[in-house]
This record gives sequence, C-alpha cells and structure tokens, in this order.
Amino acid sequence: MTVAGPGHDAPITGEMEWDSAMYREAAAQFEKVAEMMSLDDNVRERLSRPQRSLVVTFPYRTDEYSKVRTAFGYRVQHVLTMGPTKGGIRYAPDVNLGEVAALAMLMTWKCALVGLPFGGAKGGVRIDPHELSRTELQRVTRRYTAEVIDMIGPQKDIPAPDLGTDEQVMAWIMDTYSQNQGHAVPAVVTGKPPALGGSVARREATGRGIISLLPSAALRCGVSVDGAQVVIQGFGNVGRYAAIAAAELGCRVIAVEDLSGAIHNGNGLEVGRLARHVDRTGGVAGFAGADSITHEELFALECDVLIPAAVGSVITGANVGAIRAKLILEGANNPTTLEADQALQDNGVLVVPDVLCNAGGVTVSYFEWVQDLQNYFWSENEIVSRLREIMIRAFEEVLEVSIKHKVDLRTAALMKGIKRVADAKLVRGVYP
Repeated sequence: MTVAGPGHDAPITGEMEWDSAMYREAAAQFEKVAEMMSLDDNVRERLSRPQRSLVVTFPYRTDEYSKVRTAFGYRVQHVLTMGPTKGGIRYAPDVNLGEVAALAMLMTWKCALVGLPFGGAKGGVRIDPHELSRTELQRVTRRYTAEVIDMIGPQKDIPAPDLGTDEQVMAWIMDTYSQNQGHAVPAVVTGKPPALGGSVARREATGRGIISLLPSAALRCGVSVDGAQVVIQGFGNVGRYAAIAAAELGCRVIAVEDLSGAIHNGNGLEVGRLARHVDRTGGVAGFAGADSITHEELFALECDVLIPAAVGSVITGANVGAIRAKLILEGANNPTTLEADQALQDNGVLVVPDVLCNAGGVTVSYFEWVQDLQNYFWSENEIVSRLREIMIRAFEEVLEVSIKHKVDLRTAALMKGIKRVADAKLVRGVYP
C-alpha cells in the first residue's frame, strides 16, 4: 500500500521507518479525512508522521541469574503542540515501531476530541508478559524506564497501562523515575495504584466510559437499552467493567470471550459471578451456566450490541458478513479494518469508533494527572460524573458533525479531533 505524502513529488512508500499494516491504516484514515476537510497542506504534512520516535534495545536478567536476554523497546510522541504527550505502554510479543506510531497518532485525535491538553504518545516492549515471572517483569520494566527516562515526565510525556501492563507496572515506572529524581513524582504516570496517587476509578474507566455512550447510541439506531443483548469480545479491564456497567444499565450480557475461550448464555450471564470465576480460574472458560462457543460463533451471534474490547483487527473482511449486531461500540484500539468498516456502513450497522468510544481511559488518566499535580484528590462519584459528562458531550459533538457533513461517526470523530490539532498548529506557527 502507498500513502500519498502532501508536499512531496513522490508518494511515501512502505520504506518508512515506522511502516506496518496498522500504521498504513492509520495514515490512510488520516489522509482520507484530511482530504475531505481540505486541511492546510503544511499542517497535513506535519501531522502525517510522528514528531519523535525512540527505539531501544536493552538487557534484562532472567530468574536464572546468569542468563541475560535482550528486549526491544519503543516510545513514540506524535504531536507536541497541545501540551505534554499521553499514551499507554504495551507489552506483547508482536509490538513494533509501526504499531506504536499508529497508536500514538490515534491518541492525538482521541485526546483532542474529548478536549484534553495532550498530544498523543505510545510505548511498548516486545516481550510476552505471560512468559515472565513477576521479578523478570519488574526488571524489564525498570530497565525500559531507564532507557526512555529522558523522554518522559509530568510536563513531557505521561505513560499509562495498555495491553499486557497494569497498575503494578505503572508503580515500578513511577518508582524508577522517582529514584532518579531524588523525590516521589506521582504525576509521571497514570493508572497506578491509589496508594501512590492513582485514581480510584481508573481501572474501570474505559469500560464504564464505553457504556456511558450506550443510551445515546442505542437511541440513534432504535435499540432499547433495557434488555439489550450485549456480546463482549475481551474480558480484561475494558471488557470486564463494560460488562458490569452494561448489566447495571439493564442489558443482558449473553456472551463473552477472553484468551481462555468464549461462552454464551442466551438468557444472560451472571456478570458478577463470572467476574469471580475469572478471578479464581484465570479465564471465562468452564463457567457454569454457559455453553462454550468458538471465536467465530461469538461474532456471528444475533445481538443488539457488539463490543470488541481486546485487540486490534478482529472485525475484518473475512468475518464482517457474519455480524448481526445493530450497534458496535469499539472498546479496543483499531478493532475494525477499513474494509470491514465500509461493509458495516453498507449493512446499516452503527459503529461508535474507538477514537471516541474508548476515550474514558485517557479522560480519567487526565483527572489523575491533574490530581497528582495539585495533591488534591476527588471522590469516586465526582470522577464518574465528570467522565460521563465529557463522554456524552463528545458523542453529541461528533454526532452533530456527522449529521452536518453527512458522514459516519468515525469520519466525524476524526474530523473533530484533527481540526482541533490543526487549529493549534496554525495558531502556534513555525519556529524559528
């Protein structure tokens, strides 16, 4: 695939340093929307690629102390115009620079869309965290932090949890950074434990943020929230708390999937009991009162709402024809390919895109950062109330753009986010 580069005599080809399938999709998405907006060519050129990219390799000791392995680490900052950059750190065996760059770009639009004073960033380490012991994971985390330490900071770049990382990993990053500063710096990361200045509602923020949009989105596509049949792919922090919030809203969660397998009960799963089962066994498989189904069968279930809340590119041209949901709420990053996205539009399925739908996590991360800087902490009710207010307002603004320009919600969300960043670029000008 070739992505046109504005201002160049020749197109940008797959030889870009951060080239990957995910980056090509993110860049193509940006170019399509920029063209529709008639975006200033100079701004378009600047926003089409990351501003800073760091690739590191570093050693870490295994529990067999004499054995040392090498890991690849990445940190990408897409735009520095809006303020410090913000974005998660993921640990996965297939992490690469192109994937991290794509996610950093999407984070820029996401932060701008919900009005946060951040540019987008992302980081990652190419390891399988499930194959490491706790002590090995700590060594990897602390060494990775040491490698990127000049790039991060409360006024520079604030990491957060992502795929394969959690609040414990954030605690190790915070401690490593603080040891180098000579004093505690809670605001260097978000998504850390409350004992270190973490937000009491951060863990469930993304899942609850998704469901906060369900009533408005359901109204748009003629779905009744009470008794709505919900299918969730993924049962980590995002899927788990989305399931809990959906059940509290009166929905029936009829199927879920995680790494252990997929389960289904047409009458609705007991979400609280399922969560306890997962805590005890490590996965949804074997849950009493539900039938085991395949990954393919999960996506083909007849339902009102489908929530992909695990990894990217799970809705593709290969399975989109089987999807019978009326509404898709994208909890994961980039779960739908461009080909599948167009097919869903053609089939009349309403898709609330990831750039808007999963913004609850970074929104509550922003709250946490503000509280750490002020050393003043809010109640859980305040946090949840402010999260809901920001998410619903963002949805209404995106819907307004969608109706005005006669475009789908994904395009409208990107138009809104990109315009805010472009306006900031134009106002700041070029140095020197």
